[in-house]
Amino acid sequence: QVQLVESGGGLVQAGGSLRLSCTASGRTFNNAAMGWFRQAPGKEREFVAAISWNFGVTYYTDSVKGRFTISRDIPKITVYLQMNTLKPEDTAVYYCAAFRGTLTEVRFNRAPTTLVESWGQGTQVTVSS
Repeated sequence: QVQLVESGGGLVQAGGSLRLSCTASGRTFNNAAMGWFRQAPGKEREFVAAISWNFGVTYYTDSVKGRFTISRDIPKITVYLQMNTLKPEDTAVYYCAAFRGTLTEVRFNRAPTTLVESWGQGTQVTVSS
């Protein structure tokens, strides 16, 4: 089973930027996808972004399009989430995820959490107004 280790969370003012990192070990990804979710207090965990490991195709939830960028470094087996123009409503614990399916399967699944094979430990992102 894949292990995921996250880093990069913190406190930032509205309009600022943060970059999250997630390094994986334990298996190869080939056609599978990796991504990020977030969970705010009192809310369900929600999908943020995903990337296909082989081709680097990306997919985002509407609320972060144009502000967040997901990318991957294949030799380092690391996925990044660059978050710009942060808003207070982006405050949440962010979780890295390794999917058991492809990006297409993630994109057209109404409950993408059900496709997650492994989760990272979570990292807190707090955006002050």
